[in-house]
Amino acid sequence: MVARQLDEQIAARYPVGQRLRVLDVGMGRGAQALRLARAGHEITGMESDPAMLRRVQEALVTEPAGIRERFRLIQGECRETGVHFTPGSFDVVLCHGVLRSTEQPDDLLAGLARMLAPGGLLSLLIRNADALAMAPGLTGDWLGALATLDADTVTDRSGGPVRADRLDSLTGTLAGIAAPLHAWYGVQVFTPWGPDSRLPAAAELEQLLSAEDRAGRTDPYRGIAALLHLCGARAS
Repeated sequence: MVARQLDEQIAARYPVGQRLRVLDVGMGRGAQALRLARAGHEITGMESDPAMLRRVQEALVTEPAGIRERFRLIQGECRETGVHFTPGSFDVVLCHGVLRSTEQPDDLLAGLARMLAPGGLLSLLIRNADALAMAPGLTGDWLGALATLDADTVTDRSGGPVRADRLDSLTGTLAGIAAPLHAWYGVQVFTPWGPDSRLPAAAELEQLLSAEDRAGRTDPYRGIAALLHLCGARAS
């Protein structure tokens, strides 16, 4: 879903066929970065985990030479962008799933915004703090629902705490770092809440994606999505 939304934002902001300079911080397995590289863009992927970097390197080996040539990998922390790059170096900066392990995100986001060229796009994927009570509530865990109604963290599958953020707060942060909120979407409006969150068979998958896509753009549904996709835009 995020890929579809990001494509929409890129198409709206840049001429068709323009080769964009993309920075993906905390890129993980690199799925989003590889997709953008295959679309013709120049990619710089930053990742602190050597194992993840090796996985991306292994994936790149199977790609055509043209894609490998425009894909750069850097081992580093997300807060180190100022060490590696000059301000205004990128047209698009991706920060997907990174804030969940960040205690103080404002400085990190300010550093990422400085990397944007005029007209650049900052793409964030965050855990939605305003929807943390939905999962326990819909599965009958009333104590869990009560405990998370005003929470800013949730326990992940490994048992550790994961940070969640609120749309209102990040809207203020983006305005303060000169990358004001341009568009936002809900991600996983329906899929994470049921007792069985596995994807359906292929015959139903497109229907699920269509339902998620429409709900992720529509109030009030997008406000209760498990994740939010926020796009901040630097003035041209």
